[in-house]
Amino acid sequence: MYKYNAFDEAFLAERNAQFRAQVARRVDGSLTEDEFKPLRLMNGVYLQLHAYMLRVAIPYGTLNSAQMRQLALLAEKWDKGYGHFTTRQNIQYNWPKLNDIPDMLDALGEVGLHAIQTSGNTIRNTTADHFAGAAADELTDPRPYAELIRQWSTDHPEFQFLGRKFKIGITGSPHDRAVVKAHDVGLRMVEQDGEIGFEVIVGGGLGRTPMVGKVIRDFLPQADLLPYLEAVLSVYNVLGRRDNKYKARIKITVQENGIEKIRELVEARFEERRGEFDGTDQELLAEIKTHFTPPALRSGSTEAYQAAYETDPVFRAWADTNLAEHRDSDHAIVTISIKAHGATPGDASAEQMRVMADLAQELGYDELRISHQQNVILPHVHKNDLPAIHARLKEASLATANIGLISDIIACPGMDYCALATARSIPVAQEIATRFDELKLEHDIGHLQIKISGCINACGHHHVAHIGILGLDRAGVENYQITLGGDATETAAIGTRTGPGFAYDEIVPAVERLVETYLAIRTGEEETFLETYRRLGMEPFKTALYPEAQKKVA
Repeated sequence: MYKYNAFDEAFLAERNAQFRAQVARRVDGSLTEDEFKPLRLMNGVYLQLHAYMLRVAIPYGTLNSAQMRQLALLAEKWDKGYGHFTTRQNIQYNWPKLNDIPDMLDALGEVGLHAIQTSGNTIRNTTADHFAGAAADELTDPRPYAELIRQWSTDHPEFQFLGRKFKIGITGSPHDRAVVKAHDVGLRMVEQDGEIGFEVIVGGGLGRTPMVGKVIRDFLPQADLLPYLEAVLSVYNVLGRRDNKYKARIKITVQENGIEKIRELVEARFEERRGEFDGTDQELLAEIKTHFTPPALRSGSTEAYQAAYETDPVFRAWADTNLAEHRDSDHAIVTISIKAHGATPGDASAEQMRVMADLAQELGYDELRISHQQNVILPHVHKNDLPAIHARLKEASLATANIGLISDIIACPGMDYCALATARSIPVAQEIATRFDELKLEHDIGHLQIKISGCINACGHHHVAHIGILGLDRAGVENYQITLGGDATETAAIGTRTGPGFAYDEIVPAVERLVETYLAIRTGEEETFLETYRRLGMEPFKTALYPEAQKKVA
C-alpha cells in the first residue's frame, strides 16, 4: 500500500494547521457558520442532526494495522467509542467536538490518513474492489491507478468547485464488486489484444434520479487515464447544470445531451489535454506500483482448515459465507461481518477495530480492506490460520456468518444522525436482521441483498438492491417504499418500485411476505431471489405485498 513521502507529510501538516486556525476563528466568532461551512466541508467536517461529524478517507478501502489502531484511538479518545464504516469505503465519527477535530486530523496524519475531499463539490475518495490484489478473477490490481487518481485529484485547481460532488470507482475484475456503473465515472479494467486498459463508464449515480452509467470508451490505454479523466471532468465542469443542484450531477448532463454528444466533446478535449502530459504521470505510476507489491505468501499444509471445516458446523457455516476464493489456493479472502444480528450496520467499536488490526498484523500480512458493503476484509489469510481467526472473531462478536445473506444489510445513518434524512434506517435494518435470525431462514434463503436509505439521496444504495427500502416523510409519518430487482454488479440495474409505501410497523412484515413468496416460487435452492424476480417479474411479489388490493380486484 502507498506510504506518504516527505512532500505528502508536509502538505498534510500545512493543510491541518490551516484548518486548525479556521476552527479557532469559528469558535471565537470571527467566522459565522455560513462562512465556516465551505472551509469545513473541504476537510470532511459535516454538521449533522445532533453534532459535527468527521468523515475520514480510506483511499480505495485499504488500511494497515497501524492505521486501523489509530482509527480505534480516534473513536475512543474523541468520540463515543465507535466508528461507522460507509458505502464510500470511509469511516465516520458522529460525535466529535469541533475543538477536537484538528487534533483528530493531526492524529490521522501520523499514520498517513486524512479527511480531504470526503465532502464538498469536488472529486471524492476513489473507491475500488475490496478484494483488489487478492481476488482469483482479477486481471490486475486496480489500486495503483486509484492512488494515481487520488494524487492527481487532491487539490486539483480546476476541479475544486464543480457543480456537484464527483465520484470515481474502479475494479480490476470481470465481476464488479465496486458498483462502478453507479459512479459519475466507472473504470473497469479489461484486456484487448493482450493489453490491459480501461472500459470507461460515465453518468451513473443514485439519489433522486438513479441511473446506470453508459460506456463512453470501450478501451482506454493505461497511459491515457489521467488526460481522459481530465477531459471528462473538464467537459462536465463547463457543460453541467449549475442553476439547479438536483440537476447538477454528470448523469443529468449525459441524459440531457446524450452519450454521443458527450463522447464527441470528451474525445475532442482529450486530444487537447493529452498533449499536456509529458510522461511524468507514468513515472509517478511506476513509482506508485512499487508500493503495491503482493505480499510473499507462505505455502504449507491446509490440513487444520480442512479438519475444522469437516468437524465444526459453526466454523463451516462461517467459511461457506464469509470466505472468498484467493488467487493462491492455499489462501482465502476473509470478510469480517460488521452486521451482527440486531447491531447497527457498519458500526465497529474501538476494541473490535483493535482485534481486526491484531489479526491483520499477526495472520493477515498487515493488510485490511473496507468494503462498500460496510464490512472489513482480511485479503490474504493462509487457510490453516482460519480456525484461529474465527475463534478470535467470535470472542469479539465479529464472527457472524451472513455475508451476502439477508441480514448483511447496507443502511445509511438515517434520521438517527443525518440532518437530511426523512425516516429512520438503522432500526429497520436491525429489525429485519433480528426477525430472520429468529426464523432461522437466512441460509435457506441464500444470496439476497437488502439496502435501506433514509431519504432520496440514497446513501444506502437502495436503488441497486434486490430488495430496496426508501424511507420518506408522508405528512409527518415515516413511510417506506419498496423496490425490487436492483443489481449492483456488472449486470447493474435500477430496482422497480412495487407500489404504495408501508408504515414503520408494516415494513418488516412486508419484507417477510416477499421472502415467503420467493421461497414458494423459486425453481430450487440454486435460484437466487434476483434470478426468480427476473424470471417471473413483479406480479407474484406485488400480489404478496398488497393482498387487500387483490381482494378488491376479485
